Amino acid sequence: MTQAIKNARLENHTTFKLGGPCPTLFHCQTPDDLEQTILQLNQQKQPFVLIGGGSNLVVSDHGLDIAVVRYVSNTPLIERDGNDVIATASTTLDDLAIFCVDEGLKGLNYTTGIPGTVGGAVVGNAGAWGRQVGDVLKSVTVLEPNGNKKTVGPDYCGFQYRHSRLKETGDIVASVRFALKPGDPITLAQERADILKKRADKHPDLTTHPCAGSFFRNVEPTSKADRRQAAGWFLEEAGGKNLCAGGAQIFEKHANIIIKGPGCKAQDVHDLSQNMIKIVRDKFGFDLVREVRFVGRFISEGPVNPQGFW
Repeated sequence: MTQAIKNARLENHTTFKLGGPCPTLFHCQTPDDLEQTILQLNQQKQPFVLIGGGSNLVVSDHGLDIAVVRYVSNTPLIERDGNDVIATASTTLDDLAIFCVDEGLKGLNYTTGIPGTVGGAVVGNAGAWGRQVGDVLKSVTVLEPNGNKKTVGPDYCGFQYRHSRLKETGDIVASVRFALKPGDPITLAQERADILKKRADKHPDLTTHPCAGSFFRNVEPTSKADRRQAAGWFLEEAGGKNLCAGGAQIFEKHANIIIKGPGCKAQDVHDLSQNMIKIVRDKFGFDLVREVRFVGRFISEGPVNPQGFW
């Protein structure tokens, strides 16, 4: 059943722990909850924005003047069909990774430890270690902005590096089918443990250092090696680890991660990110591209959508 929370503080629903209020937050956990909530909002002609786990997001200090639909499940909603796995978009990505290890299915182990939901991972084509969600997606059931439901394949999604066409269409991911391959559970469990250790070594603990993970996409290849180059390397070479803005700070172990320090505001994160872009532009002559999305009103030099994501 959908839970409606009046005057919800959005800082309580993002991993950055930042963001002002919204008039109503609708918490949906299942595809049926989501479908009925979207139908109701459309019938009432109420505009809304949709978020998942809030892990790749910076919400304005002013909050939002429209409803927020939060689609995340407290428990994993996953089933196996042969070597396919079907998961609701509200399931957390790490719960999906655990399920696949337990079931002896390989193809998604690299999602281990990545915060956020399956839906958010599909929309942003999340990935790590040279692999991405779009590589194994078989089909996705989406709700169009008007509430119509349809199932589409990977071609419709138009996957690119950390991007999909779904960011532009406004389609809402309800559930996802992945095509995986049999694997050895013991080997997969060891691989998972290794990934968790690597992430712990260079990524912040969200309970002590709220953040949105890597802030900028890795950079297009500039050599015959044809491999993307870490945005963090360019930032560190340009002196990025010394930057701060208000309470927003650079994580000491990773120059591409902004963390919430004492007194930090969402505007501080925005301002620090602009400074990070500038120092790389000044030293290397190109602009970093954000992986993290802003939503709501910010004081900004760039194009701003007052309510939507940008």
